[in-house]
Amino acid sequence: MEKEDFKIYRIKLKKTQKQMAELLGVSIKAVHSYEQGWRPVPAAVERQIYFLLSRLQTGRKSNADCWDVKKCPQRRRENCPAWEFHSGSLCWFINGTVCNGTVQKNWQDKMTVCRSCKIFKKLLKV
Repeated sequence: MEKEDFKIYRIKLKKTQKQMAELLGVSIKAVHSYEQGWRPVPAAVERQIYFLLSRLQTGRKSNADCWDVKKCPQRRRENCPAWEFHSGSLCWFINGTVCNGTVQKNWQDKMTVCRSCKIFKKLLKV
């Protein structure tokens, strides 16, 4: 997550820097550092921000499941944790998903795939 994105998402969540620090369980100095680019945003913090943004979607038109959007074959669905846990609109949150036919090795690889996905892009349009 880039520093500009962090600030944009904080504003979308309608939080001050202090409130964001409390919400994320980090120091206000950490929030300042993320927004100034002095410190990279840790994967756990990035993931939590995306989760909070996804909750702003509650009450909106129902999100389609990723396996329907991506037209995944039944065998791929059955091997995917998003399918197993009935989390087709939270696929980006779950490690080990079988996106584009392969499992990503880490959060950075997963986010590279997710950032080009319709499901994830919809999340960021809060």
